[in-house]
Amino acid sequence: MTDLDDAKAALHHYLRATRDNLIWKLDGLSERDARLPRTATGNNLLGLLKHCLNVEAGYFGPTFGRDFPTPEELVPEQAFDEDPQADWYAREDETKDGLIDLYRRVGVFADQTIEQLPLDAPGRVSWWGPGGQAVTLQRIIIHVTCDLARHAGHADIMREQHDMAVGLRRDNTNIPDDYDWPAYVSKLTKLADRFD
Repeated sequence: MTDLDDAKAALHHYLRATRDNLIWKLDGLSERDARLPRTATGNNLLGLLKHCLNVEAGYFGPTFGRDFPTPEELVPEQAFDEDPQADWYAREDETKDGLIDLYRRVGVFADQTIEQLPLDAPGRVSWWGPGGQAVTLQRIIIHVTCDLARHAGHADIMREQHDMAVGLRRDNTNIPDDYDWPAYVSKLTKLADRFD
């Protein structure tokens, strides 16, 4: 049980929970369904996961003078010169299971940084603009958790579009069971149409 009255433990708890929620949005999906673009800008569940694992590896690695043990598995900085979306999709040689495994290993790496350093440990985000590069571990945990939570929301909607697998967590959807969703959507559409 996590002591949520301890600031570091609470921050770490919410980061881990958000990471886990991103991963479970890929449960049961085929390679095609995990990769299939779901928005006009090509957002897809597997690409979202790949982006998030690279975010965590960067913020909890080089920011605090640590290198991920297998950097060749991450998207290198020079890849963005050729394709600014390089971390938003899985290449043909990458698999859903392989990227999920990589994210779990990145999670262990990030967790080690958090466990080994105090919240006020100084870091430097080299890719942030001048004057804003100096950070603390606390700021980075909050920054990354907010970033991941935003993307978890994207994943929620993309997965709902696919097969209605919705909810807060795997073990607690946080939405009503046996609800008449078509009737609910119809009700909201009628309300919206009143303002047409």
